[in-house]
Amino acid sequence: MKLFDVYPLYDVTPVSANGIEVIDEKGQKYLDFYGGHAVISIGHSHPHYVARLKDQLEKIGFYSNSIQNPLQNELAQKLGELSGCDDYALFMCNSGAEANENALKMASFHTGKAKVIAFNNSFHGRTSAAVAATDNPAINAPINQQQEVTFLPFNDTEAFEKAIASDDFCAVILESIQGVGGLDEPTTEFFQFVASTCKSHGVVLIADEVQSGFGRSGKFFAFQHHGIQPDIITIAKGMGNGFPVGGVLIHNSFRASYGLLGTTFGGNHLACAATLSVLEVMEDENLIQNAAEVGNYLKERAKELPQVKNVKGRGLMLGLEFDFEVSELRKALIHNQHMFTGGAKNKKLLRILPALNVTKNHIDLLLEGLKKELK
Repeated sequence: MKLFDVYPLYDVTPVSANGIEVIDEKGQKYLDFYGGHAVISIGHSHPHYVARLKDQLEKIGFYSNSIQNPLQNELAQKLGELSGCDDYALFMCNSGAEANENALKMASFHTGKAKVIAFNNSFHGRTSAAVAATDNPAINAPINQQQEVTFLPFNDTEAFEKAIASDDFCAVILESIQGVGGLDEPTTEFFQFVASTCKSHGVVLIADEVQSGFGRSGKFFAFQHHGIQPDIITIAKGMGNGFPVGGVLIHNSFRASYGLLGTTFGGNHLACAATLSVLEVMEDENLIQNAAEVGNYLKERAKELPQVKNVKGRGLMLGLEFDFEVSELRKALIHNQHMFTGGAKNKKLLRILPALNVTKNHIDLLLEGLKKELK
């Protein structure tokens, strides 16, 4: 049997990693400024993370959600405390797509309606309703297209007000900072208008924090930069530092009932241990503050590169925009400078998504590598 060929692969084979360093089978070290799509939040093989998982695995790694699992309650309490979202309830799942799928399902249950408003250049996952709300026809199969989704531009209050006036919608879903789409974000004025309009029309507002959450933007959630309160918040990516974890934060105004949502693997003992270790390291090492400070440092230093036309995003969810497509630059950074970076739907954007404990010295190395390749 061979692998189903859906990923274009760089000729690099990592065999170990530590902090922001990745080592391949030849012993070559790479600096990881991408974290596998913002997944690595506290650094590769963080000792507390490794110890937490090893200790848990020696006790019990998995049992179904039909039994008591005190780790889930511990996690919910810690997450509410650090995020400032105590007035939400946690449902655990396995991925960002699954989180968004459950969020959209909850919105439809809650309102009795089915239509969704999403935004241009959005990415919410590759499953049923999540992919229908993703602005990429190439990955939206005919079976997914039966979902009714209206795509609108960010920051166009007139278009939004006109669309939502039909009262046919169960949900508005948006990324507080777009990831795959290219680091665009709504203005505070527009985000607050969307929130208040959703409330007046009885439409559920879903903040997709799958990539921007867990401290990456310089606040625990990126919507917190805008002073709004979503009805539902979705999380994944950096939540487990590489262990597959997702979650949905559902406001206490929603009613739960047995069987409403369910999952086989979501919230298992190892997933809880992984997520708790991430939260503990974030708190102990002040990583949200570090994300804000190092992100601002990168923004300022990037101005030294005349080829950089714009810097987008917040915290350590940043994009350097050029006036040329960056695919060859990314290859050169990997093969010549031994640095991982990311691309986006915007082909001229280089995405920078390192672990939240990256240092200013690491950023200096990134910029030196960029200078060498941009000559």
